[in-house]
Parts: sequence; structure tokens; C-alpha cells
Amino acid sequence: MRAVGVKFGREYEDIIHDLSMAMADLGNCHEFFEMSGDDWGQLEEEERKDCIATLADDVFYGLGAEPTMSLGACQFHYDRQNHLIKIFSEEKVIHMVRLV
Repeated sequence: MRAVGVKFGREYEDIIHDLSMAMADLGNCHEFFEMSGDDWGQLEEEERKDCIATLADDVFYGLGAEPTMSLGACQFHYDRQNHLIKIFSEEKVIHMVRLV
């Protein structure tokens, strides 16, 4: 039986903030929401931040059940041994979020 959950030692809000910033930095994050760039651009900045934070929360909990998730062209991997969430694009690590 496999334990479910991502173990972390940092404040949860800080992890979600870092994960959200990494996701927003991807450039085409609107694709995560199946939105066009124009539609995404019409949202207020606070609305975009809220959407990304909600998705970051979903990714965090999803990684507790499955250590790898795909969103658009990106993959998110929970590295349990190193206490990291790694974000890959085109098979290269482009962001890492510390959990401890």
C-alpha cells in the first residue's frame, strides 16, 4: 500500500506561492485552463493569480496521489527523496519548488 500525500516542512502558503509563480512564469499558462491568450489577457491580474493559485493547489494534492502529472506541455514531478516538486518542459527541469 502506498502512502498518499506530499510531505512538506515549509509553510503551505509559501509552497503554493512558489508553485504558482513557477506556473505563471511558463508563459503559456493560459493553456492549462484551455483558454486562448486573448481570453486570458482579458482577465484582471488578480483573477489570473487566483486561477493559477487554485491550479497550483490542485497540482500539489494531485502529486500526493500520483507522483507525476502532466498539464499542457509541462510535467510536474514530486521528488519524495529530495523534497522537491520539479517542473519539466521538453524533458528539462525548468523550475524546482522546495518542500522543506
